[in-house]
Amino acid sequence: MRTKQAKKRLISIYRRLYAYFGPQHWWPAETPFEVMVGAILTQNTSWLNVEKAIAALKQKRLLSPKKLYKISRVNLASLIRPTGYYNIKAERLKEFLGFLFKRYKADIKRLSLADTAGLRRELLEIKGIGQETADSILLYALGKPVFVIDAYTKRALARHHLIKEGASYEEVQGLFMGSLKPQVRLFNEYHALWVRLGKEFCLKNDRRCEGCPLAGFTDKI
Repeated sequence: MRTKQAKKRLISIYRRLYAYFGPQHWWPAETPFEVMVGAILTQNTSWLNVEKAIAALKQKRLLSPKKLYKISRVNLASLIRPTGYYNIKAERLKEFLGFLFKRYKADIKRLSLADTAGLRRELLEIKGIGQETADSILLYALGKPVFVIDAYTKRALARHHLIKEGASYEEVQGLFMGSLKPQVRLFNEYHALWVRLGKEFCLKNDRRCEGCPLAGFTDKI
């Protein structure tokens, strides 16, 4: 019964958000590898800053596994400077590239064919790759049905009393994956809609409840 109730309410929320915001067309990238790079660069920064770094890499014709693998960490850091923590992120990108070459011979197609659960464990073993980053790579770059959880999603769910304050990543992810069909398109769109809601209405230090598509939706799951 609990699962049926959760499914019903989550679908109701999805329909409200989709009707209000429309399709989000996320993740904005030309290739799966670009998504992977973006997922690492977007940690602790705005997407606008990531776009600047991606543009710099494209301008230098470096946005490919082999070229980024060969470039020095110092040069890489200078190119991704707009994202902040650029030395740390350059190291994380290098760690990921090392994994991609050693484990999958830099073959993105081969990576996409890997077992989802096993690949997720491998990604989480890479220094600097956390659950949100790993799941973003799985869903948006590789088309794996894994629901991404971020601060926007948790904040909105908690404020509408759909999860408890301080709920873990695993608990919130389990709510979605245990209630909804494992569909890449649905997970992709739904997560993007939570992000849009969090940026426009359910801000960290501001609750813009008037006009919010989820106004009045406070039933507990």
